[in-house]
Amino acid sequence: MARKIDLVTLEMIQEYLIATVREMRVTMIMTAHSSIIYEGHDFSCALLDGEGQLVAQSEDSPAHVIPLPWQVREAREHFGADLSPGDVILVNDPYSSGTHMNDVAMIMPYFVGRKPIAFIVTRAHWGDIGGMTPGSISGQATEIFQEGLRIPFIKVYEKGKPVKSLLNLIFSNVRIPDEREGDFHAMLACCNTAKGRLDELVEKFGRAQLASVMRALLDRAEKRMRRAIATIPEGVYRYEDYLDSDNAGRPVLLKVKVTAKEERLHVDYAGSSLQVQGPVNGSLAVTAMGTFVALKALLDPHGPINHGAFRRIQVEAPKGTIVNVQPPGAVGGYTEIRRRVESVMMGALASAVPKYVAGDIKGTSNHTYIGSRHPRRGRDTIFYEYPAGGTGGFLEHDGSDAMRAYDEGDFSSIQPVEAVEIEHALLIETCALNPDTSGAGMKRGGLGLKREIRLLAEEGRFSELSDRNLIPPYGVCGGHAGAPNRFTVRRGNEIIAPSNVPGKVSGFPLRQGDVVVVETAGGGGYGTATERDPAQVALDVRECYITAGHARARYGVVIVKGAVDEAATKTLRRQMTGQVRRLQVTAADLDRFEDGRRVTVFSPADVQALGGDGALVEFVNPFGAPLRSWIAASPEVAAGAVALGPEARVSLGLKPGDPAEVRTLKARAPS
Repeated sequence: MARKIDLVTLEMIQEYLIATVREMRVTMIMTAHSSIIYEGHDFSCALLDGEGQLVAQSEDSPAHVIPLPWQVREAREHFGADLSPGDVILVNDPYSSGTHMNDVAMIMPYFVGRKPIAFIVTRAHWGDIGGMTPGSISGQATEIFQEGLRIPFIKVYEKGKPVKSLLNLIFSNVRIPDEREGDFHAMLACCNTAKGRLDELVEKFGRAQLASVMRALLDRAEKRMRRAIATIPEGVYRYEDYLDSDNAGRPVLLKVKVTAKEERLHVDYAGSSLQVQGPVNGSLAVTAMGTFVALKALLDPHGPINHGAFRRIQVEAPKGTIVNVQPPGAVGGYTEIRRRVESVMMGALASAVPKYVAGDIKGTSNHTYIGSRHPRRGRDTIFYEYPAGGTGGFLEHDGSDAMRAYDEGDFSSIQPVEAVEIEHALLIETCALNPDTSGAGMKRGGLGLKREIRLLAEEGRFSELSDRNLIPPYGVCGGHAGAPNRFTVRRGNEIIAPSNVPGKVSGFPLRQGDVVVVETAGGGGYGTATERDPAQVALDVRECYITAGHARARYGVVIVKGAVDEAATKTLRRQMTGQVRRLQVTAADLDRFEDGRRVTVFSPADVQALGGDGALVEFVNPFGAPLRSWIAASPEVAAGAVALGPEARVSLGLKPGDPAEVRTLKARAPS
């Protein structure tokens, strides 16, 4: 029988469970064979209760951990009573609440008596899982069969004994199998570490007491999150955003409607694009994960992360869409869709709680692969990293430069130069912050980075799966967008676009001496740029975060010999305020979408002033996130007016007769 739980015991066991997860992480880092794990930390660990509810994690990636409860519950349903002590399950099936196939999950049921009281889980990114390109993640994949070996729920250990035939099958279908096998055994050691710690905990407190504490921890997190949800005014909130493109170069629409009522949130992604022939689809578990990550970061960033925190959030998405993909849709870029889910969630609630929001982050993982043969080591290698970008500005501070964001755990920003050059036939020629990439604002976004990687081997293959190369990260509350991501190849004096679709590269052939140029996005700004302290702008110029030209063009600050010309700055800022393009809102009955894109009709004169027919613009929201739209001309629309549909008006908080500020979004200038 369980004893009454006192608060001291509750806290002690909670911290013990978290410490156990941290020890799992140390085991993984110390024993893994591939640098993406021991340097990049692209793995996560967790403990779940006997029902498959997340109980404890530490500095892990939310993208890995939060879908695990769905996956463990599906594993329980799949095996039923056919689970025994010593069993180890392996799975990477993205349609079974997984992520993408490189993320391989190991599930170990932990028994006390006849039933599992907990599940020990680790999910690690395998550097290759087969497929059409080295590293498996290709920007041009159109179906899952091109992305590698799909592993359904299988036992790779049964009652403590390895199933060698299955393990041989797996390792025969991946590149660099010795690394993959080494990482597999690191995962196994990681789970066994947790098993030993749980044995000690059960010996001290017993099965019933431990189960009671787990339930209490979940209930406590639910109460805390319920109070946080109550801070959102009851109502309906909408937002929409886009992935850059499918494989044909068409933008991909994501829409959300958030209903706040009775300390609950209902999140509906109806109206989003149908799943595409490209690797930017995600499962419903991935969509729920992105939703939860955004809400937890926005409403309760300091509370414990366990399953109880998400009980009062319901997520729906139609089957066969980019947010609830069905076979055989490609999913290698699931991180791109979940980041856009986070963007639309932040955008939807920005007007409800503007003091909590920040400008958008780089909005993608930037999966960067270079496969080659190392001449000195005499073996193939696959370089893989996911270079960080800027984070968004917020009410109290500027964004961070080239740093991991709230949704990425303790992943490294980049791999160390020394580690890259020892392991691969590559030379890192440049690694620096990239000036003028931050979104301007009263608080600016963080800078992206520039990284130049020269191939020393005779030949290689470059693949990239990225987003926010065309449609940049947004600013909020009047802030400007950050610069988009960009990936090119420099061959001598020639700059080559490695794909017709920016950010979607599949095995581009590299020659010896080619340089892969990586430029990551800056974070979006917060607040009106001309309200930034001129002295702070001057400091940014001195620190080389922005150039003097950018200070003048974006902030209206005139720098002369390193100092602010106050008179010229006042004059310029007054001129810039007068040049803001504001149009009077009229009510349209419907929101117009063509080929998955919002289209807004202006007068021919206004269209010409905004960049011409088909230009991409954003409607600035002074109290939240902007709304992006492509524009078209019609002589039936009066100059100085714009008709917005009901969804657009809700997103922007505008009514007929209000002024709407419109900006043209421009691509990053060539380097």
